[in-house]
Amino acid sequence: MNDFTLKLDERSTTGKKVVSLRGDGFVPSVVYGANDAPISTQSLSVETAKVAHAAGKHSPITLSIDGKKKLAIIKSIDLHPVKRHIRHIAFHTINQNDVITTEVPIHLTGIGESEAEKAGLVVLQAIEHVEIKAKPASLPEALELSIVDLASTDDKLTLADITLPKNVEFADLEQDLDLVVANVYEPSALQAANDAAGGDAEDESEVTADNGADTPQDSQAEESRPGGKSQDEPKQSNVDANK
Repeated sequence: MNDFTLKLDERSTTGKKVVSLRGDGFVPSVVYGANDAPISTQSLSVETAKVAHAAGKHSPITLSIDGKKKLAIIKSIDLHPVKRHIRHIAFHTINQNDVITTEVPIHLTGIGESEAEKAGLVVLQAIEHVEIKAKPASLPEALELSIVDLASTDDKLTLADITLPKNVEFADLEQDLDLVVANVYEPSALQAANDAAGGDAEDESEVTADNGADTPQDSQAEESRPGGKSQDEPKQSNVDANK
């Protein structure tokens, strides 16, 4: 687990006045937890973007609020719909001994090294994220799955093929481990699907199964990271962005 830190200051600016706050280079935020009253906070835009980009919604962050430290994860981020900069961010405090549930990306490794790819076939990822649970110190940044053993269109990789780190388990203990993470396809089959869709299907490198779409917790459309298309851009926060 990486050690991410972010300095926050308590803020009194609320409502429509937060527009000027953003104009001054700050991101309004809120810090809340099960046993704590919500704290309205702010932080420098550049530093906030860096930490949010690196930590995503799955890595704990040490927040320093007026000298007091709290461990938290990003619960939600509100992004500008066009400029994609952070307009508001919500942090949820956690305890080192708490077992927390969060969503992490699945990274395919060995791309370009499989016999399938060497034979001209295409490997596509169907599931890009999965929910796991663990104590903060045990949370991985991502789960890795090698595709090097894929050789033909009969081959596939499922959740059961993922080796979970020690003290980490799938959030849903009844998770269907047969869910396919990656498939092998003939390029001609993908072209046929493209033609059948009238040319509207995505490029081979962008095709993903419906169940591979991002489904971040309590956040607005995520690309893993702010500042561009990423793996984890959270859905709209339920917390009022102007508070």
